[in-house]
Amino acid sequence: PDTLVKMYECMSTLNVMDQIFYDAQRQGRISFYMQNTGEEGTHVGSASALRDDDVIFGQYREAGVLMWRGFSLENFADQCFSNMNDLGKGRQMPVHYGSKSLHFQTISSPLGTQLPQAAGAAYALKREGQGRIAICYFGEGAASEGDFHGALNFSATLRCPVIFFCRNNGYAISTPSSEQYKGDGIASRAVGYGMSHIRVDGNDILAVHDAVAEARKLCSEQNEPVLVEAMTYRGSHHSTSDDSTRYRSVEEIQLWLDTDNPIVRLRLLLEDMKLWDSEKETTMRTRARKDVLAAMNQAERARKPALSQLFEDVYDELPWHLKNQQQQLMDHLSKYGDKYDLQEYVSEQEYTDPSKQSS
Repeated sequence: PDTLVKMYECMSTLNVMDQIFYDAQRQGRISFYMQNTGEEGTHVGSASALRDDDVIFGQYREAGVLMWRGFSLENFADQCFSNMNDLGKGRQMPVHYGSKSLHFQTISSPLGTQLPQAAGAAYALKREGQGRIAICYFGEGAASEGDFHGALNFSATLRCPVIFFCRNNGYAISTPSSEQYKGDGIASRAVGYGMSHIRVDGNDILAVHDAVAEARKLCSEQNEPVLVEAMTYRGSHHSTSDDSTRYRSVEEIQLWLDTDNPIVRLRLLLEDMKLWDSEKETTMRTRARKDVLAAMNQAERARKPALSQLFEDVYDELPWHLKNQQQQLMDHLSKYGDKYDLQEYVSEQEYTDPSKQSS
């Protein structure tokens, strides 16, 4: 029962965060955002079936997976505002999360690149021999990429312990699944690669949990890849750069959110089990909204990373051409620094000596 309540609170908190961050983007406070509406069950259901040290490769709509693992509201807000506390040092566009401590590989914008990477990581985990697996999330649109074929073929022939988790949400931006493939979805493709596979109701969080738990057992014990296809629905726009009502009706969207919403479905179960009621719902959502707003306001006030951090972490030793570029930037700022609001950034002195850092 406690786990069911935790699942529900995680999905609901994600839903609250999505709406607040979406509104923040519309207000011009962050540059970009992607909501997870309608797909929360695939996130929490799958994440709850994994070991905490399993390696995760996301696409870009898996914030609930990170939230389940302990990625805080402050972590989410810091990343979206690209501030000094962002684990990625402000170098990525919003929603491109990553966490070394939570074994969540940083999101990459190009579609499908995570698929062969997950196959390779899983092969390394097999050689490690600690029972860990990799899981790779992607949409049905990404399954049309060439990387999908290479990833599944490598993982099958090399017997890699990896779960390929397809979020079939009906749309690849504006392309409906009916125009994406002619065959029977994505799961059926596993047959050609000699892989185990399962299709599951992605809006039934318990079904997703059980499917992934079984897939994980097969991966870990037999060193085999598994393809999981979760049938769900993208209840939000693709991103803040998209208006999905230009290619689907408002009535279609509302029908799905009213009749097959994973959050509502779990809430009805909890109420039937006498584990939830309207008073708990109001208290939880009020607290979640307060916490998200506090995290966002704190992140918005924090300064940006030091400018020299632009050049770090790619090479072991900074090569000559980047040293030249860094020097050109510093020379430019020493001459025209008064034209920029450099107070928004951590100074180089504070960066090299954290004891002098104010906030």
